Amino acid sequence: MTATDPVALTAELIRCPSVTPQEGGALVLLERVLSEAGFTCTRVDRGDTPNLFARWGTKGHARSFGFNGHTDVVPLGNPGDWTRAPFGAEIAEGRIWGRGACDMKSGVAAFVAAAVDFVRATPPDGAVIVAITGDEEGPGKDGTVALLDWMANQGEAMSACLVGEPTCPDVMGEMIKIGRRGSMTVTVTATGVQGHAAYPHRAKNPLPVLVSFLNQLAQQELDQGSDHFDASTLALTTIDVGNPASNVIPASAKAVFNIRFNDLHSGASLSAQLQGLADKSSKNSGVRLDLDAHVSGESFLTPPGPLVDLVARAVEAETGVTPVLSTSGGTSDARFVKDHCPVVEFGLVGKSMHQVDEFAEVSDIQMLKSVYSRILQGYFA
Repeated sequence: MTATDPVALTAELIRCPSVTPQEGGALVLLERVLSEAGFTCTRVDRGDTPNLFARWGTKGHARSFGFNGHTDVVPLGNPGDWTRAPFGAEIAEGRIWGRGACDMKSGVAAFVAAAVDFVRATPPDGAVIVAITGDEEGPGKDGTVALLDWMANQGEAMSACLVGEPTCPDVMGEMIKIGRRGSMTVTVTATGVQGHAAYPHRAKNPLPVLVSFLNQLAQQELDQGSDHFDASTLALTTIDVGNPASNVIPASAKAVFNIRFNDLHSGASLSAQLQGLADKSSKNSGVRLDLDAHVSGESFLTPPGPLVDLVARAVEAETGVTPVLSTSGGTSDARFVKDHCPVVEFGLVGKSMHQVDEFAEVSDIQMLKSVYSRILQGYFA
């Protein structure tokens, strides 16, 4: 039986121009590959978002190992800055080049290749599930969320899941993500009274109040970290007044800040804390501060245990590197999967993701398939 080549499959996927929200032929390709291996495949598109669910084995089995990933990619930027065809999948210098090579068509190709070969060679007592979205790089509302909603309605379930996002900073095998920080973006609007700059006593300037409030937030320590997380952070990202006149005190001003928070907080607890500070500032100044908070994901942790140990052993066995268990970085679709089943993340070195001339090391893609294969063997042993 010929083994499925993850590098060749990566190349085929790169040649699919699946810039969010375009499907680009990527899910059609994967549905064909998985169907030929005996997987039952269902398109779970919602709105304009393409999604694919595939299962080999018994529906609802108590042992159902799942892989999650995405085939959509970010825009190219300036195409003229690329020295290799963005969708050409050229192999040179031991690397495969193209948009999505690193994030994360190689990861998808590796776990699809591992899953296909595994069920053909050693049909397990259980189910292998592949859930792939075309909306991870976009709004994220109708991608993995839609897949999980559909699974709940259909009685489909994963008992454990691995997300194949790039997780290693510099060396293949050095890091597994066992959780992620939460992310909250807050827009604060300060509303006062417009007036002439020469008569400030007749106006109520919102700017000093807004600046003072932001300075208070910037200097406030949210926490000192927890057992598995670094300290939470708050970053001011923009202040907007839109005032073209130097002799006019504006009526309002806005600012935006982002909080990446650990497991000592929730979106609700942070919102309440911020609202309390805003209410106090409004009362003292007479300038109204209104907060609009959006939580794109809560913090989560998959504690060290059977799943984490299984993945860590497989990574070390195939790469020769003992992985660090980390919760660093931004968000991923694992933030949705964690409400369904235990989830960890492991994938390639991520240094080139979203960059011009994105690439992945050919040897790393092959190694990644070996890691995923070993995980499947260990899970169903």
